[in-house]
Amino acid sequence: MRSLSIPALLISITAFARAETYDLVIRGGRVVDGTGSPACFADVAVKDGRIAAIGKLAGAATTTLEVQGLIVAPGFIDVHTHAENIEELPLAENFLRMGVTTLVLGNCGGSKLNVGEFFRKLEAMRISPNVATLIGHNTVRSQVMGGAFMRPPTGEELTRMKELVDQGMKDGALGFSTGLIYLPGTFAKTDEIIELAKVASAHDGLYVSHMRDEGLEILESLSELFQIAREAHLRAHVSHIKLSGKPAWGRARKVIEAIEKARAEGLDITQDQYAYTASSTGISQLIPETAREGLKFRERINDPAQKGQIVREMKAKLKRGLRESYDYAIIADYAKDTSLNGKNVVEAAKLKRGSNSLDDQIELILEIEANGGASGVFFGIDEGDLRLFMQHPNTMFASDSAVRKFQEGIPHPRGYGNNARILANYVRELRLLRLEEAIRRMTSLPATTFRIRDRGQLREGNWADLVVFDPATVQDNATFGDPHHYATGFAAVIVNGVVVVKDDAHTRARPGMIVRRKAAEGP
Repeated sequence: MRSLSIPALLISITAFARAETYDLVIRGGRVVDGTGSPACFADVAVKDGRIAAIGKLAGAATTTLEVQGLIVAPGFIDVHTHAENIEELPLAENFLRMGVTTLVLGNCGGSKLNVGEFFRKLEAMRISPNVATLIGHNTVRSQVMGGAFMRPPTGEELTRMKELVDQGMKDGALGFSTGLIYLPGTFAKTDEIIELAKVASAHDGLYVSHMRDEGLEILESLSELFQIAREAHLRAHVSHIKLSGKPAWGRARKVIEAIEKARAEGLDITQDQYAYTASSTGISQLIPETAREGLKFRERINDPAQKGQIVREMKAKLKRGLRESYDYAIIADYAKDTSLNGKNVVEAAKLKRGSNSLDDQIELILEIEANGGASGVFFGIDEGDLRLFMQHPNTMFASDSAVRKFQEGIPHPRGYGNNARILANYVRELRLLRLEEAIRRMTSLPATTFRIRDRGQLREGNWADLVVFDPATVQDNATFGDPHHYATGFAAVIVNGVVVVKDDAHTRARPGMIVRRKAAEGP
């Protein structure tokens, strides 16, 4: 028998390996690996849920997808979601149908309190996407302090809060989040946040913040984030970076300069954004937080003196924002009266109260809050600022969305279209970003920043989270007026080696996994 030299032997072994049988082979696509490197033509093979080989492959497969001319990329990672309602909607169709295969929950300070229990429940019920979470400051503070109190915690309360953050991190949370415009976090002082962030830091967690201000005082808010990162010795991430309100427009370069200065000084700072010029949160945010402190809102609006002060503060805030009405605020989902959904506050006041005067607009806002509140969409972001933030190499793309129930309410379209909008509008139409760079921001950059292991890049051994789409036709179809439309142009979306979207239709498969912080993962 002829002996083989070492190089010949290696070639023989490689050929044998490439000739094995795979579970799935994706043939003929343009592979964008997630690193930002140029696309190349290659086959991608999957076996036992992981990427088995990339290249010119000769092996047989149980399933073969012929995708000539289409892009094959890592599944997108959405680092800013509010998808805790995946318990009720486990298919997470709005995310998967725009290529998102991994969701990070627990943002803006709001999370499940018992991370371990939540993860076990999702594993038992089975879900379509992969799920990770942060542990939220507002959730922890509410649990320990018993309400939205405008005071610092006692020593005993702070100790208990630290214990809850520590347990969340031990259960696999990726980091610690704050929502400093929301109750009760808005009342927390910086030193409280630093002490809790130190707990996350001990587990190599990330600090993720919806900062105190995203308008005229954004630089001061960034300074607080930098201080927390510096004193707690951890990485920090700015949620949905933006400049809200016309008086703040045009300052994107100054914001970027501040972040770059902090990075030059040794801090690890990153950010995410959604690709729209409107935000979305509760209508309650139009009301001063002091009016909602301590869960005594009804009592305050029933007191003429206190109500008068609330109204004066609301009018003053409008004036500071160079606005004369609440026509920029759209009621997205008001359970008490769904006839107001999709109308701005001016229109809704006219419908509900017979007058659209500013006083009637404010009365309606107070009434909505007293009746359980509503979600809203708020126009106030400049496209020029959005594009400058988008061009920064450390900006990721995240939807800031929950799992959407089809045809319920008039929600922000980002929950259906954010990733597709990047690919269609900012890559294909405007050419603001290279395709490979946009995909890096959706894949390897989030995975690296949030310490998500074995995902976010096409390489052998990684979990087989993949998207296959046509760059010429991929499209977001949701609009502000008509948001309930799924993205299109996706030939396949694959989670852990299983096809969950085929030709823009969900297959009903539920192969999703829980993504725990690296040190908390099993072998």
